[in-house]
Amino acid sequence: MPHREAPVMITVTDLVDSLGAGFLRTVVPAGDAEVHDVALPEPGDTAGQPGELVLGVGVTDRAGALALLERAAGASAAGLVLKGPAARDPQVARAVRRLAGPALVELRPHTSWAHVVWLLRGVIDRASAPDSGALGTPGPHSDLFALADKAAEIIDAPVTVEDAQSRVLAYSARQDTTDPARVSTIVGRRVPPETLTHFRASGVFRRLARSSDPIWTPAGPDGTLPRLIIPVRAGGEWLGSIWAVVKSPVAPERIRELGDVASVLALHLLRLRAEADIARRVSAGQLRAALREGAVPGRGPGAAVALPDGPWRVVAFGSTGTADTAGGTGGTGGAGGAEGVRRQLDLWESVARRFGWHQPLLADLDGLLFALVTERPPSRRRVTPGTPADAGAGTLDWLRQVLSETRAHDPGLYAAVGRPAHSPDQLPRSTAEAVELHRLIAAGRLPLPHGTGTVLMEDAWDAVVIERAKAAVGTGTGLLGGPLAALRAHDEEHGTPYLATLAAWLDHFGDPQSAARLLRVHPNTLRYRLRKLQEAAPVDLSSPRLRLALRLQLTARRGVYQELGVIRLFSLRVVRWAVRSTLVRR
Repeated sequence: MPHREAPVMITVTDLVDSLGAGFLRTVVPAGDAEVHDVALPEPGDTAGQPGELVLGVGVTDRAGALALLERAAGASAAGLVLKGPAARDPQVARAVRRLAGPALVELRPHTSWAHVVWLLRGVIDRASAPDSGALGTPGPHSDLFALADKAAEIIDAPVTVEDAQSRVLAYSARQDTTDPARVSTIVGRRVPPETLTHFRASGVFRRLARSSDPIWTPAGPDGTLPRLIIPVRAGGEWLGSIWAVVKSPVAPERIRELGDVASVLALHLLRLRAEADIARRVSAGQLRAALREGAVPGRGPGAAVALPDGPWRVVAFGSTGTADTAGGTGGTGGAGGAEGVRRQLDLWESVARRFGWHQPLLADLDGLLFALVTERPPSRRRVTPGTPADAGAGTLDWLRQVLSETRAHDPGLYAAVGRPAHSPDQLPRSTAEAVELHRLIAAGRLPLPHGTGTVLMEDAWDAVVIERAKAAVGTGTGLLGGPLAALRAHDEEHGTPYLATLAAWLDHFGDPQSAARLLRVHPNTLRYRLRKLQEAAPVDLSSPRLRLALRLQLTARRGVYQELGVIRLFSLRVVRWAVRSTLVRR
């Protein structure tokens, strides 16, 4: 099947969410209108064009806001950004709802219009530029390295720029004069665990999260040199930090200069975060299309997701311990369900990257969280514990290993895996199979295997066949005049256990010894019951077709009869019936 290009679409909601609540807030949403540019309207001119985000620079009162809104709505603009009281005016909000658009967005009071224009244009241009390649690829990172060199020049010391998760985004020159902890940080692109433990115990991260003040830490264990740490914040949010390896205290005026660098860094980090968030949204949208329709974007420019070589398997994630997240009940919908899926998406993205899958193929679809992994042919080397995760990242073997380790902290996690898809048009089939397995596990009708928590369709096909047959037979009209209706009525009227007896006999291939052991009765008692139940409802148990039909009907009515557990429901009646039968035989 040829690859089809999926359009790269950014909505107003995408932009607001990517920049964060510290800068923008949606006052009145208006669907999922696509945004491809920002507009600064001149007085008297048309306020934007279809797909543009109109910026209300200079609009401070209700009259100006309503006038600009009318012009933006007439131009079919995607959204209108206002600042101050005009954005929160109830009459403006009512007018937006009456016009059914554009979306109304508030620019936070402390935020500069110039900064927002730079951020919005950077994100939109990065997403739509034909020569930008895949979204989220390094580009603006080169600016971070230049800023790192500038910071190092100011304080005459090597520095690193790190995000709030202690991942290294950029570093300056002269790192050869630092300590082993810094060298490990740069090589691994993240702060080593033992170094993190040291700084966490010193309260560094608590201070970074709460304050904009610079932090000085003395020398630590294992040759760790002193550090000067400058928080990088924007809109009250901690985005990252500058870490300088210094051997003596730094002059206050140099620290102030370093604070200016941190302010510029904040804008770059916001832009990078927004681009990464937009890239994830676009990639997830294209992956949804692949899972639902088998439509796969090409590998050329503008494609946010490109599939690795197949065959592929679709995985549905879930957890038996929660009912409000992706996997508890699955596809519950509503705000709570959507929020649960987003939390699961964030969790599994973090897990995937921690284990070496740096561009995980994850997407939410119809209230569930899915991944697309590759099927590693048997001839290739398998991933084993202790080897680098990157060696098989994104493969089925890798998933088994990761899930096994993750389940040590959350035993309820599981992955339902559809059969391999050898071409993109088979992805919807694999998706449907993963959903089918997930629903069986979530409903408690398919036990999880010990160890990995990974359930493959090939390993659970029998349970799926039975569930499909149950659904076809049904519980309302599934008896169709057969003998089960008469046996059920007899059990209810006389307290007999004929249904339990018939189910046990069918499940044990007509072996009276095994069936009697299950029912905890003598084999002769079971034979006697079989004779009596055929008097109540004549049935030819020698017919294979009839035995199959009876077993399917009993299975479909499992909620009524509890299948083999029916003996517990009828326990008191069984005792009374057995006593009466014994007296009659005597």
